[in-house]
Amino acid sequence: MRRIVLTLVVLLIAGLAAATALFVHGWSRPGPLESDITLVVPEGATLRSTADALEEQGAIGSATAFLARARLLGGDGSIKAGEYRIPRRASSSGILDILQSGRTIVHLITIPEGMPSILVHERLMANEELTGDIPVPEEGSVMPDSYGYQKGETRAAVLGRMQAAMREFIAEQWPRRSESTPVKTPQEAITLASIVEKETSIPAERPTVAGVYANRLREGMMLQADPTIIYPITKGKPLGRRIRQSEIRAVNDYNTYAMAGLPKGPIANPGRSSIEAVLRPAATKARYFVADGKGGHIFAETLAEHNENVRKWYDIRRQRGEM
Repeated sequence: MRRIVLTLVVLLIAGLAAATALFVHGWSRPGPLESDITLVVPEGATLRSTADALEEQGAIGSATAFLARARLLGGDGSIKAGEYRIPRRASSSGILDILQSGRTIVHLITIPEGMPSILVHERLMANEELTGDIPVPEEGSVMPDSYGYQKGETRAAVLGRMQAAMREFIAEQWPRRSESTPVKTPQEAITLASIVEKETSIPAERPTVAGVYANRLREGMMLQADPTIIYPITKGKPLGRRIRQSEIRAVNDYNTYAMAGLPKGPIANPGRSSIEAVLRPAATKARYFVADGKGGHIFAETLAEHNENVRKWYDIRRQRGEM
């Protein structure tokens, strides 16, 4: 009888050991996934609800077994909200590590230099991976750049990062402005930078363009920047046609062909190099510039020189069939 009891005890211990080994092995062995998947963990999600989602997508065999192993064998950290990539054959242990690490999939949205706020708004609203509504942001409040976001994040949060980047950059650069800058406030800097941004896409030209405008502002000359004619008509969107004479003569808060000084506010969201150019403009005697037909501009100190450069530009346009 004693031998039978001893045998049963040995068998029970062996069975428990085997069950324990199987339980532990099930935590680290490759999982059933045949291919990578993405899993979105919402804010406030529990480990239970996440395990159910993992089972539904075939990443684990049993939500109940996953939970039991996670509680006994997993780390102390909590899972973090976000979108995750779960690789094929990921073990239960590996999956929990991914969810606790916060290594989420990062998506990017890009705002090009010089994009007006109405188009920033359209780009954010068209992104179906973001949620919630936002108003059109204040012109000049967004820093052009590429921004990471997570699927399901609010548009307001992403826009907030874009605007914070602009505030931080101008706050950092404003104390470093040179004495030659014509602007008196950070907002004026952004306004003039938006004009520089729209006038040239060549970074190397921006300090010189800013220098031309600095000279004109100091001397009380009109800036005569074509983009300021277009902005009140389209809010910065492409005009799609030639500017009319009536629009050149139009008196409003933006048209710098009809008034001296700066417009009432920015006409786009300028990039870093345009802001830097305005705060530290090039030393130049130029007062004028016109396109050179090669993507850049020719600068002139006198009106006579400028008129000759304009004549050459018109000749190029006629040769192209544009006039």
